[in-house]
Amino acid sequence: MKTLMDSSSSRRHFHWTQKVGSEEEDDQYPLPTLKPTSVAAELEEMKKKNRVVSPEPQPPHPAAQVQRRKMPAVAVARLRSVLTVFAKNRSTLSPGLGSRVVGTLFGSRRGHVHFAFQRDPSSEPAFLVELATPISGLVKEMASGLVRIALECDKEKEGGKKAVRLLEEPLWRTFCNGKKSGFATRKDCGAKEMKILKAVEPISMGAGVLPGNYEAETESAGAESPESETGSDNEIMYMRAKFERIVGSRDSEAFYMMNPDSNGTPELSIYLLRV
Repeated sequence: MKTLMDSSSSRRHFHWTQKVGSEEEDDQYPLPTLKPTSVAAELEEMKKKNRVVSPEPQPPHPAAQVQRRKMPAVAVARLRSVLTVFAKNRSTLSPGLGSRVVGTLFGSRRGHVHFAFQRDPSSEPAFLVELATPISGLVKEMASGLVRIALECDKEKEGGKKAVRLLEEPLWRTFCNGKKSGFATRKDCGAKEMKILKAVEPISMGAGVLPGNYEAETESAGAESPESETGSDNEIMYMRAKFERIVGSRDSEAFYMMNPDSNGTPELSIYLLRV
């Protein structure tokens, strides 16, 4: 019995000492302890090392801002100056016409018909032609009813290109109410034609007769000529009205006389065609 108790106690003692010894052995090689705070600190340091510090954007210099604002303004000013010079040169070289023009038909009693289109009553005519039709014959046509005058010129040949505008064509074939009436030639506005247009400048619409001294002055004071004996031959017949201009293409334009008494139907229409 004693031996059993002794053996059991020795066994118990053996196990205890073995356990204690194992713990001592384990303490010789202690395991590293993980500290959450130290891991977080290491990660934060790694992030700081790998982080690329981007420089803060600096505000642009005030002088650079002013320069950037000035550049578009300078470009716009230069463009405006170029367009202004171009418009002035174009207006002096080739006066244009708008959608409403002033038309004047004039000529001596025994002379041919002259027709002028002006942008306004005080400007030089942008289109002035002399028709082969006598003005007396045109007056009869207009008294009988509506008058349609067509002016035709030749179109450019294939492969060629005309630089002149339609209103600058020098020679035209004339048709009055479908009947061929010879040719019409473009004329420059001389002192004689300008004097007649200045005489009728205050008239906006109407027809009448100007005295002969508006057409030409006598060569010498008091000198008589065969035409002076019949003063009616020197008188200038005229008709003046506003016309509506319609541009169909670069080869066709139409001018319709605006007459409020004709119930919307123009009494006189002129067509310019390049065929």
